[in-house]
Amino acid sequence: MSENMLNEDYLKGGEFIIRDTVCEEIFVPEDFSEEQRMMAEATTEFMDKEVVPNRERFENKDYAFTEELMKKIGEMGLLGITVPESLGGLGMDFNTSMLITDRISGATGSLSTAYGAHTGIGVLPILLYGNENQRSKYLPKLVTGEWMGAYCLTEPGAGSDANSGKTKAVLSSDKKTYTLNGQKIWISNAGFADVFTVFARIEDDKYLTGFIVEKGTGGLSLGEEENKLGIRASSTRQVFFNDMEIPAENLLGERNGGFKIAMNALNYGRIKLAVATLDGNRRVINHAVKYGNERKQFGRAITSFGAIQQKIADMVTLTWAAESAVYRAGQDIDNHIKRLEAKGASPAEAKLKGVEEYAIECALLKVFGSEVNSYVVDEGVQIFGGMGYSADAPMEAAYRDARIARIYEGTNEINRMHSVGMLLKKAMKGELDLMTPAMGIANDLMSIPSFDTPDYTQLFAEEKEMVAKLKKAFLLVAGKAVEKFTVNIDEEQQLLMDAADMLIQAYVAESAVLRAEKLAAKEGEENVAEQIAMAKLNLHFAIEKVGTAGREAIYSFAEGDEQKMLLMGLKRFTKVQNPINVKNTRKQIAAKIIEEAKYVF
Repeated sequence: MSENMLNEDYLKGGEFIIRDTVCEEIFVPEDFSEEQRMMAEATTEFMDKEVVPNRERFENKDYAFTEELMKKIGEMGLLGITVPESLGGLGMDFNTSMLITDRISGATGSLSTAYGAHTGIGVLPILLYGNENQRSKYLPKLVTGEWMGAYCLTEPGAGSDANSGKTKAVLSSDKKTYTLNGQKIWISNAGFADVFTVFARIEDDKYLTGFIVEKGTGGLSLGEEENKLGIRASSTRQVFFNDMEIPAENLLGERNGGFKIAMNALNYGRIKLAVATLDGNRRVINHAVKYGNERKQFGRAITSFGAIQQKIADMVTLTWAAESAVYRAGQDIDNHIKRLEAKGASPAEAKLKGVEEYAIECALLKVFGSEVNSYVVDEGVQIFGGMGYSADAPMEAAYRDARIARIYEGTNEINRMHSVGMLLKKAMKGELDLMTPAMGIANDLMSIPSFDTPDYTQLFAEEKEMVAKLKKAFLLVAGKAVEKFTVNIDEEQQLLMDAADMLIQAYVAESAVLRAEKLAAKEGEENVAEQIAMAKLNLHFAIEKVGTAGREAIYSFAEGDEQKMLLMGLKRFTKVQNPINVKNTRKQIAAKIIEEAKYVF
């Protein structure tokens, strides 16, 4: 890792929208070490051998098989990648855990959900908030797979509003035990969990408190397995607490600290969910292009038709762009963890604050990754045609499994609003100066634009200028919206979601362009021609989406001359001097995939 990645002039969470980044400063998947690549390959081999041939067992709700696989994954050491070696884990970095989550999540949503729930919200609350006794008691068994973990937050009346949960905890008069009463729903891994992290309210506290509950505790019971649309072999049950007594020392963290535990666990979960969609996309693309190469219509393979090539190119481009952004953010988190540890923070505190710093990016990437996943599987079904609708083809299960990704770890609507809300909160606290550049942009619109001919001879010179303009488009719209609604901006949900879409596209477009630029500098432009093409095609998508979201936002709060001025500014920031030939760019990308009959990047 280069020293500049750990210096104090680092890109803080959310700061990408007001600050340019050079390609040397970002991490790209091609930067993974040989050791990390070997771990990824071993994980893929395990999936291809143990999971892929047993697809029907997942669709037939074989929960025991999911648990069996989780035990095997534990034996491989992959349930505790970032857990310290002293507690039975591998003690590796965050981006390595991202890479393994990527590769372990592609073959079936059932195992992906079980793995994500266990390694994320099952293990992390104890790792990050548990005391020494709690960590030493539970983590060694959780990271080896001897015990399985679950996380009990959601209640019948408390979904997105997690802190409104009604489960109660009452401290005994001798202060030795807590008695819990309540109900939780949609609890992943509940059917085979040995350890539950449970959130309950003590008396009339403002916030929830976390508790560690062991399987077999009197008063703990489970509902039947939920009959779900997808992720069918992921155990999902209701959990009931009926006068359940647990030792007072099982309180996790601090009283009233449960909501903080829940939210910080979700930061982890969001970016892990984004990376968990990637290999599923790759596998769907592989199935689709292989089928398309073999499927003959009108005397030729259907992959020779432009309509199919367009689908393949877009599926691949969006997956590659998502991958670029996810691993960029993952390394930013890693670097910040190391930075905090170097300043004296404990490993747990560093992990906690490292992810928390980039909570905005985690939310944005959860949205983008899950929606790209939905798009890819939908187009995969379409390429298979009528066969794609059959449960005998691989697309049907992938299609159903993908749908949950836009709901759990916070719905995409919540994450959209949350990302912009966090950004504005950082600005109000003085952590990011958004208003100065926003006001500067508004003033620039009153000036005469330059008619000089720019120098676009350098690779990506125009594309990087366009990325900067997309950021300005967001600042223009968000700045004016905040000026109009001030503290009531939180109530403008449709506006916030439009602004979030602009924010998402700017981050992902920049990540893809910088990745392609870094690869071109390292390997030569001629050797990464398709990656360059994907960066340009994804930017084309981003410009169109920023324009649409920006116009909708402006229409929603501006009128008359102000509206005209804002629309003029948006048009200036989304105008491309030299548009790419979208058809030929797609053909170029698709040709590589069709020739290799798989995702090759």
